[in-house]
Formats: sequence, structure tokens, C-alpha cells
Amino acid sequence: MALDGKVAIVTGGAQGIGKEIARVLARNGAYIVIPDISIVQAQQTAREIEELGRKSLAIQADLAQLSEAENVGKSVLDFFGQIDVLVNNAGITRDNLFLRMKEEEWDTVIGVNLKSVFNCTKAVIRHMSKRRSGRIINISSVVGQIGNAGQANYSASKAGIIGFTKSMAREFGARGITVNAVAPGFIDTEMTRSLPERAREEFLKNIPLGRVGTPEEVAEAVLFLASDASRYITGQVINVNGGIYM
Repeated sequence: MALDGKVAIVTGGAQGIGKEIARVLARNGAYIVIPDISIVQAQQTAREIEELGRKSLAIQADLAQLSEAENVGKSVLDFFGQIDVLVNNAGITRDNLFLRMKEEEWDTVIGVNLKSVFNCTKAVIRHMSKRRSGRIINISSVVGQIGNAGQANYSASKAGIIGFTKSMAREFGARGITVNAVAPGFIDTEMTRSLPERAREEFLKNIPLGRVGTPEEVAEAVLFLASDASRYITGQVINVNGGIYM
């Protein structure tokens, strides 16, 4: 599953699952671009990528804005001359019970989690179409498949990503572009580690493998979909969830 010489954009790659995706792709030969709202964290991750012997570019961008996503695409082409892989990973949570959820909480999550996927895909799709080659991997979530109380905004955004993935796969398959999604379950990140112990125990009861997943396990699924090993796979959702949803 080598990616030697490939250029991969990993949105939200400055921390969490996105950072591990960037590291795994780099370890397998890819050059990495990290657009993130936090340039300081993006630059730190870029330095870590370069320590692995791979070129990396950090770009500050609010990917909920189409113009900024398009500027990222232009910057990558100016710097590397090509875009081979797009990983739409950027995401946030603004959890609240629906009756208490504010319009701003809904709009912010939909903007970052779902609209950014539209924006970034827009920014790369013409280039990939002209080259008749490309891999787009969208990071969804198990809650986009089963829902979750207190996360109507997050669940809706992640379910929307699945529908978008399937539509893009149908539109651009003839152009040699594959579009797939990865739907993580309960993954060991800063966000899940901050949950009360009781909540963690409830999650674990419903996971047949009996443990939380790791960011690396999500990243390895992304690596597979980014590589030529997955060349006949498109429009699919790969569940990395320990069996919590089948």
C-alpha cells in the first residue's frame, strides 16, 4: 500500500485522528498537506511529518468557507504540482439536547463537518478529473449511522457525509476517481478520554470486541483506501468500530 510520491491533503490533520492519518500516510511515502484553523498545531504536525523524511505543508484555513478551501487547493498545486489524495477529516462537536440546541450550534457543526467536505472536494475535483486519477476519503462516524442523543447536529453532518460520498462516487467513477468513507466508532482520543467513566463503560458494553479503537486503526483503513490496493472499491463506508454497528 505504498504511496511514494503521492500528495495527500488531510483536513483537520493537526491533531487527533487526523494527525494519525497524516503520520500513517507519510510513513507509507506520501507528502502531506495540513490545512487547519490552528496554524500553530498544523505547523507542529508538519514538522513531525518532515522528521519522517517527507515534505509537508501547513496552511491556515477555515474550510467552512469555499474561498479558503479553494485557496488551499491552489496553494498545494503551486507547491507540489499535483493532488492525489484528499482526506476530509475536519470535524467538531457542539453537543446539546435538541430542545436546548441553539441555531449557532447547528450551523457551526454543519459548516465545519459537512460543508467543508463539499468545499474541499470542489477545490480538488477538477484537477483530479483532468488527471483521471484520485482518491477521496471522507471521515464519517458511527453516530451518522445509528444517531446519538444530544448529537443531532453531529449525527446529521456525519450522515450527510455518507450520502455525499455515494453521490460523488457515482459522478466521478468514470474519471478514475474513487470516493469512499470511513466511519469510526468509539476511538481513544482526547475527546473520548474526557468522558465520565460511567459513559465509557456503557459504550464498552455495546462493543463486541470489548475495547475502544485506536487512531492508528482508523488511519490504516484510510491508508488502504488511499492506495492502489483499493482501486476497485468506491462508494463504500468502511466501519472501524469493533462491531458496535454492523
